[in-house]
Amino acid sequence: MGKQVEWRKGTLRSVRDLTSDIRLFEIEPEGEFVVPTPGSHINVGVHIGERPDVRSYSIVGPCQDGLYRIAVKRLRDSRGGSLYMWSLQTGAQLSVSTPGNHFDLSLGRPEYILLAGGIGITPIFTMALALAHAGANFRVLYACRSRQDMALADELRLRIGDRLQVFLDEEGARVDLDAEIARLAPGGELYVCGPIGMLEAAKRAWQRSGRPVDQLRFETFGNSGRYATEPFRVKIPRLGMEVDVPPNKTMLEALEAAGVGMISDCRRGECGLCALYILDVSGTVDHRDVFFSDEEKAENRKLCTCVSRVAGGDITIDTADRAA
Repeated sequence: MGKQVEWRKGTLRSVRDLTSDIRLFEIEPEGEFVVPTPGSHINVGVHIGERPDVRSYSIVGPCQDGLYRIAVKRLRDSRGGSLYMWSLQTGAQLSVSTPGNHFDLSLGRPEYILLAGGIGITPIFTMALALAHAGANFRVLYACRSRQDMALADELRLRIGDRLQVFLDEEGARVDLDAEIARLAPGGELYVCGPIGMLEAAKRAWQRSGRPVDQLRFETFGNSGRYATEPFRVKIPRLGMEVDVPPNKTMLEALEAAGVGMISDCRRGECGLCALYILDVSGTVDHRDVFFSDEEKAENRKLCTCVSRVAGGDITIDTADRAA
């Protein structure tokens, strides 16, 4: 088990725009500085309206100078975390945690592929620098919608040269995952951070390759889905309740606010604790988790309420929990 994270006061020392909607924040924490390992994140206390909440952000770079660097993408359908972060000015006081890591980089492998999609470049950037420092054999595959959306690419190019390959949607470029995995040395590892579609495609390609499951590592962010985020209604016959889920709240948050007793942990679509049974759905379930398999998602028996949504209709669910 990793060391338990601790909360500290922190001061926002600087902000810098990496793209039109991605901003880099430099935060100086109080107390003894805990140097992050590649793949680490910190938790940041935010305010969603008047309500305190917590968001996790990947750490950018080795951060050995006493400052934590995080990059925050401003989301149009944000539940409020990115909007809060973007409202902060230099000198702002924050509550931040010491680093945690659910996306560890293992050194000493014969080769690595680091695959990033959009804002998923943040942990991948840090891993690439660590692998370059270690003299490892690796490639970075970075997929973005357009050249204007690329964050950290120029800096990464300066550090690792042609080991960085960029794939832009606007140029019709796509990563051929099967071919890239076929090139990977036996015993090599694939690290992926990006939207849910990229993660699922990587998992399928890895499965087709027949390589060991534990040599694929991934990190997700729960705001990505196949459908646009829109409001929907949740019906709970057992409780005689109907709950509206607005675009800026998750289903889990809306149910909690309505007094439904919920169990949850990661709130990132990874642990499955908040999953509920689906009784009926008039729209399309947009499964945004990485907990259920493709087959389980196709069955539409359950969904992770912390990230998944419904598009074009309502959903009826079952829960044994009683209203608080």
